[in-house]
Amino acid sequence: MLEKTTRINYLFDFYQSLLTPKQRDYMEMYFVEDYSLGEISDLSLVSRQAVYDNIRRTEKMLESYEEKLHLYEKFIQRATLIEKMEQSVPENENNLLNMINQLKELD
Repeated sequence: MLEKTTRINYLFDFYQSLLTPKQRDYMEMYFVEDYSLGEISDLSLVSRQAVYDNIRRTEKMLESYEEKLHLYEKFIQRATLIEKMEQSVPENENNLLNMINQLKELD
C-alpha cells in the first residue's frame, strides 16, 4: 500500500497540471494531506462515494498519462544512474561530485 501511495504521489507531482481543480483538490487532500474520504466529502459537500469514485478515476488518469509520457519512469532511471555515478566517483574528484549534486537538484 505504501508503494502505491508513493507512486501516486509522484504521478500527482508530475501530472497535476493536467487535472481539473476538483481532481487536484481531492488528490491533494487524500494523498498529500492524508484526509479521510469522509473528511473530504464533508468539506466538499458531496457523498463519500462521489469522492471515492473521483479519486479512483483520477488515479487511472494519472496511470494513463504515465503510460504515454513516462515522466516517472524516466525520473527513476535518472535517479538510479546518478546514484551509480556518485558511487563510482573517487572521493578526491570534488568537481565531478559537484556536478552530480547539481544534477540531483534539477529533479
